Amino acid sequence: MKRRQFLRNAGVAGVGGVAAASTLAAPAIAQDRISLTMVTSWPRDFPGLGTGAQRFADRLSEMTDGRIQVEFFAAGERVGAFDSFDEVASGNAQGYHAADYYWKGKHPGWAFFTSVPFGLTYTEMNAWIRFGGGQELWDELGADFGVKGIMAGNTGVQMGGWFNKEINSAEDLRGLKMRIPGLGGDVMAKLGASPVSLPGGQIFENLVSGAIDATEWVGPWNDEAMKFYEAAKFYYFPGMHEPGSMLAFGMNASFWSGLSRSDQTIIEAAGGMENDVLMAEYNAKNGDSLASLIADQGVELREFNNDVYDAFGRASAEVFEETRAHSDLAARILASFEAARENLGGWSKISDQAYVAQRNRVLGV
Repeated sequence: MKRRQFLRNAGVAGVGGVAAASTLAAPAIAQDRISLTMVTSWPRDFPGLGTGAQRFADRLSEMTDGRIQVEFFAAGERVGAFDSFDEVASGNAQGYHAADYYWKGKHPGWAFFTSVPFGLTYTEMNAWIRFGGGQELWDELGADFGVKGIMAGNTGVQMGGWFNKEINSAEDLRGLKMRIPGLGGDVMAKLGASPVSLPGGQIFENLVSGAIDATEWVGPWNDEAMKFYEAAKFYYFPGMHEPGSMLAFGMNASFWSGLSRSDQTIIEAAGGMENDVLMAEYNAKNGDSLASLIADQGVELREFNNDVYDAFGRASAEVFEETRAHSDLAARILASFEAARENLGGWSKISDQAYVAQRNRVLGV
């Protein structure tokens, strides 16, 4: 066969080969659809927490041209807000969007993968999870429960909470019934308060009825939407309990391990994007909401004084020592967290903190 005729025949065969491959690949792609049932701890359409979870679910579909199909359930639509973990660990659903500190009763280590008292800010949390060994410890903890978690949102530094009286000393916390989850609730218990864990949809009614005397939630944007100002007058800052609350997309471990590495990467990318987008949204909206709360609702903004914060610090140290004694894994998570806090906090002190303090001084902010 002459060379020219061979190349011409080879070209035809090549085109035919591509066509044949395409014909075979189309049904394979169609059959490769992934159905993902997702439950959450948030009310449907709730600003930030709820809408961020819904946005994440929508993004998974968009990033795969609909190949990953998410059936989304807000809190109470399939299971209760605090039942989402068990729903996923059991395999009844494939994923949850929640704050992992809700599961600290299962193991105190879970609290560190949302936020803990005197913990990490948003940027510090990202550094610890991605480059400080945090994800590896999170994976080890999750493996014991059949769950794989990834970052999927953050609310930043939270407010100290809403109180129906002034808090001028640690003694003023004694006897208060306060909605506050995680290790922050344990700190309040050390100081004589009675911590209560309630899902977001139940806080307002309990505050209005007097079933609780105080509550923390998130920050001005969310707190204004919840209308806490109708039930409590004093709004305290800064919150020691949640300085950078990371939200998680937790998946059933068998579901996760059955995905291709490509699909795992897509899900991780979608979670990482929501982690950034949600934090930006909170930063963009909290300032205006705070101004509205003060100007339009007559809220009294107060700062915890040093005596109260020192009491928070002493109680937090006790809680951490109890956490360390829980188990080897809890001790290793705490040790990694403390090393990250020292390292990252030292750098932040002469970078972000130093710059912002000088900028605000010069501009009179």
